[in-house]
Amino acid sequence: MSRPLIGVSTYLEPSARWGTWELPAALLPVGYPRLVQRSGGLAALLPPDDPAHAAGAVARLDALVIAGGPDVDPVHYGASRHPRTGPPAADRDAWELALIDAALTAGLPLLGICRGMQLLNIALGGTLIQHLDGHRGPVGVFGEHVVEPVPGTRYAALVPEAMSVPTFHHQAMDRLGRDLVVGAHAEDGTVEAVELPGEQWVVGVQWHPEMGEDERVMRGLVAAVTAAA
Repeated sequence: MSRPLIGVSTYLEPSARWGTWELPAALLPVGYPRLVQRSGGLAALLPPDDPAHAAGAVARLDALVIAGGPDVDPVHYGASRHPRTGPPAADRDAWELALIDAALTAGLPLLGICRGMQLLNIALGGTLIQHLDGHRGPVGVFGEHVVEPVPGTRYAALVPEAMSVPTFHHQAMDRLGRDLVVGAHAEDGTVEAVELPGEQWVVGVQWHPEMGEDERVMRGLVAAVTAAA
């Protein structure tokens, strides 16, 4: 079959600079589309849009990736804002939650990365810990820590060994959403991967595979499209 079309959600920034231009921009770190491409897919970028259009967008895709980014507004899981929680990105929150809902309804393979995993959890009724000390280094600098797979999970089938992963986050899973199971955790017990059991391929990872060399999780997403076809 032809390479699957994989939608990747993007940022919407009020100002970005390139060449002689400084304008509002829909943008995404290049690691995301490159990881999709290396893993056998075609990347289609999905900037924030009217949530009513999410189902139509999902209907044209073979799989969906919800990318990392800013903190999710705690209003979406019924919590008060922590002093360390970042400013809201209302348009992006609404768009990505609608994309997740549409993908789950359509049975589309879905991968959530960092913020994307947190949004998946929220979409299924879960909550977040709004700040973890020591889990994010200096601004713009990725750290590393070891992630341990949970035997018998979809994630463990893809990555059966403990491995060091690139990470940049300060929020984490609290109460798991409906039907989600833990696929991996850090040495301190932080949930590092979640998934939905069953036929639909739905996985979230707390780290940033687009910043590393290991392609197995993204290749698992691509393989799920092939298997469905």
